[in-house]
Amino acid sequence: MGAAPPGVPLPRRVAGVWAGVRAGLGAALGLVPHLLHHVGLVAGAAVLTGAVGNGVFYVVGLVFSIPLLRRLRARFGSRWAPAVGVAVFTALFALSAFVVGPAISGEADTPPPAEPAVTQDHEVHH
Repeated sequence: MGAAPPGVPLPRRVAGVWAGVRAGLGAALGLVPHLLHHVGLVAGAAVLTGAVGNGVFYVVGLVFSIPLLRRLRARFGSRWAPAVGVAVFTALFALSAFVVGPAISGEADTPPPAEPAVTQDHEVHH
């Protein structure tokens, strides 16, 4: 059996399997930024957490969402659909990074370090 000539559609079964593979790959790429966010517990807090780590994962998430954003634009024929998609992604990422993450890790419960008390005889020890 040779390959089908150009312009001939793939059989429905093969097309369905291929669509499933693409959907699975898209779902996996969509989960990558979120899953990598949790690697911070294993790989070290200094590398993957904080403002820089969150910024890197935000950019990675946007890059991985480009195929979805292109499909949204093609499906709705407007730039508003991908813009709304980016806004929703940004809002959910911010919720995860600044509310859910600190609540789970306990960072919100840690009190700030106490400042040293200044006494009246401060000048005495100088």
